[in-house]
Amino acid sequence: MDRTGVKRALASLLGVWGVTRLGLLLFVLKVFLFPGADVTTDVSVIYQGWYEVLRHGTFPLDDVTWQYPPGAALAILSPGLLPFLDYPTAFFVLAFVADLVVLSLLLYAGLRPGRTLRGACVWVLGVPLLGPTVYSRYDLMVTAVAVAALLAGARHPRTTGALAGFGAMVKVWPALLLVGAVRRRAWTWAALTASAVAALFAVAMPGAFAFLTFQRDRGTEVESLGALVLHVARHFGWHGEVLLNYGSIEFLGPHVKAVSTAALLLTALAFGWLLLWRLSAARFRSHTLADAAFTAVLMFTVTSRVISPQYLVWLVGLAAVCLCFRAGRMTVPAVLVLLAAFVTVLEFPVGFAHVVVSDWYGITLLFLRNGLLVAATVTAARALWHSTVPGAPSASLPVQQGTVPDKLTQSPS
Repeated sequence: MDRTGVKRALASLLGVWGVTRLGLLLFVLKVFLFPGADVTTDVSVIYQGWYEVLRHGTFPLDDVTWQYPPGAALAILSPGLLPFLDYPTAFFVLAFVADLVVLSLLLYAGLRPGRTLRGACVWVLGVPLLGPTVYSRYDLMVTAVAVAALLAGARHPRTTGALAGFGAMVKVWPALLLVGAVRRRAWTWAALTASAVAALFAVAMPGAFAFLTFQRDRGTEVESLGALVLHVARHFGWHGEVLLNYGSIEFLGPHVKAVSTAALLLTALAFGWLLLWRLSAARFRSHTLADAAFTAVLMFTVTSRVISPQYLVWLVGLAAVCLCFRAGRMTVPAVLVLLAAFVTVLEFPVGFAHVVVSDWYGITLLFLRNGLLVAATVTAARALWHSTVPGAPSASLPVQQGTVPDKLTQSPS
């Protein structure tokens, strides 16, 4: 693309980003009302309540809805940086800033040799598909950290590791960013950073790891893959309940524990596949780190007992990083994730009442959304395997322009 084409592409991306983000701000600030449930109450009620506890130097020890690593306190306390705004408004402004940071990183990466602006396009289009929920959860801030970690990539393994370790202390899943890392420095810096953050909070604030118990006791949430079995079962005489439990709408009743156990077993199988892939892979190119992270987080999301709408923010961000690489192989799963994001906003908040009562409209939306995520997971895993494992159909392809030679990326130092 020539210089004029690049300028036009940048202008178009920035224009669409500006219009869509203005729309999101108008919805979360309630200038306009978005259809369905009010998604901003997590910020104005739950997050603000936690803020009042955290700012006095302790974690919410008696609140079972606090199910996050200690570093999450930084995200919840961050609106205090804008004392001239009320808590919800400050939070939404910071979410907007995090969104802009991600866009800036993707634009910078996309203009480098061997890269493309497709990643920025995925971010610009994918985020507003989730509706105002995306600005009403702190997942956007965590995603910004993850995007920065992956874009640091093979060139800056210490930075990648440190950011992944820090992100894991904020919301666990960024630990999966290192599944495809081959530099020991990345793992070392991740461990050092996570340990330092954990130790700091353990010493400074009581209850830093109470979240482990609360997270363990969670059940099957109504939007998860396993919940589809229970949704259908309600139409055939299953006598369970749907109640607010541990901070989310979950199924309670006969056989729910078995469904939750099955989800945990699927997660174990997913990690087993990732271990097998890692032991089998031999060709690590510049895009492999992002491709592996995207695949791993997809597996974690699909097999989770909870597939909350904000989980899609992670996937959109990781898909965007994958598509920054011209030689990347995640186009199909990225498109499937975008489609899943669109169905997600129809399911929550627009059609959530239908999901809670398990009517056929709600069940259909869940089948579509979760089916798209399963399809994205399978196609991503297949593409990752074929591009890295010797003997797979596409593993023998030469290294393309803009990728990192195998000898460089396989270096353990």
